[in-house]
Amino acid sequence: MTQKVVFQTLGTASGKQIGVATLNVEAALNALDLDMVRALSAQLKAWQADSNIAMVLLDGAGDKAFCAGGDVRALYQASKDAPGSTETLAKTFFEEEYRLDYFIHEFGKPFMVWGDGIVMGGGLGLMAGASHRIATERSRIAMPEITIGLYPDVGGTFFLAHMPEKTGVFLGLTAFQMNGADALYAGTANFLLESDDKEPLLDALAEVAWDDHSEANHQRLSDVLGTRAVPEQASFLKDNAELISELCSGDLDTVIERFKALPDDSHKSLLRARDTLLAGSPLSAHLVWHQAIIGEELSLNDCFRWELGVSINCCAHGDFVEGVRALLIDKDRNPTWQYADVASVPAEAIGSLLSSPWQGELHPLQDL
Repeated sequence: MTQKVVFQTLGTASGKQIGVATLNVEAALNALDLDMVRALSAQLKAWQADSNIAMVLLDGAGDKAFCAGGDVRALYQASKDAPGSTETLAKTFFEEEYRLDYFIHEFGKPFMVWGDGIVMGGGLGLMAGASHRIATERSRIAMPEITIGLYPDVGGTFFLAHMPEKTGVFLGLTAFQMNGADALYAGTANFLLESDDKEPLLDALAEVAWDDHSEANHQRLSDVLGTRAVPEQASFLKDNAELISELCSGDLDTVIERFKALPDDSHKSLLRARDTLLAGSPLSAHLVWHQAIIGEELSLNDCFRWELGVSINCCAHGDFVEGVRALLIDKDRNPTWQYADVASVPAEAIGSLLSSPWQGELHPLQDL
């Protein structure tokens, strides 16, 4: 049986080693399942504690995707089989996925993600916590959860809120696909490299004088990355920051009306964003909006705690099951959302999704 995550170590001239973890489900665009989350968690903990490991690289097999997200088909089936239950695979998967994401944020040693190709949903959750986040000219980075009745989780409450201006709420509402330059502007990447530079980069890293000092090793990795060729690429998000800010200011109903009013001769990226927003789950749009309000105030670990409850609720009684059915199971792309549009969603429906499944009990992520 093919390993879903392949682990190896690369020797260096310094005597230290580089840990390399490769998501290895190319046919599924390296989408994460629970086995992969557990394998990564165990190996990363071992590498963090191993003084011989100077840095870690996380990448994906093939040239199409780093990671296209989580295995939502399995979550769909579990949620469909136990409607209304918050004690399904979803609880286990999200809890362990969020622990992994948080662990990467707190890893300490240099942690590099090679975000070439598709990086979506759970893939962006892995990438966001890395100290060195590489995008390429082939990167397509997005949080498309509004299309399946979820919302930008995996720490999105934190990192979307800390993007420039209204970039985060725009990405969450519209599932806009960033290129490498967009990701650099938004902060989901901090280096933009050529896609064919991966092997030469590894050769260069093998010559670095790594030692036991994590802070110095971070700088050494940054220095090497700073010498690589950078592809020329324009950023739609940066070039249109003022327009995006105008579109996404005010209350949610006003934002929806602004998108509806976009002239048909607008940039095709804006029209695609508009169409995705208007076709997406109205419940999800409200959740994205709520994220934008609370994200700047919450710490990273509090964001993950908040997200766990909301994600489980989305699977139990939100639009998730119907969204996955329409997009990935029946593929009719015609979901019947619980509410026709954003304006018709009652406050109690949002309140139900925002309420904690563990009221009066210890939160599963209390120890983060």
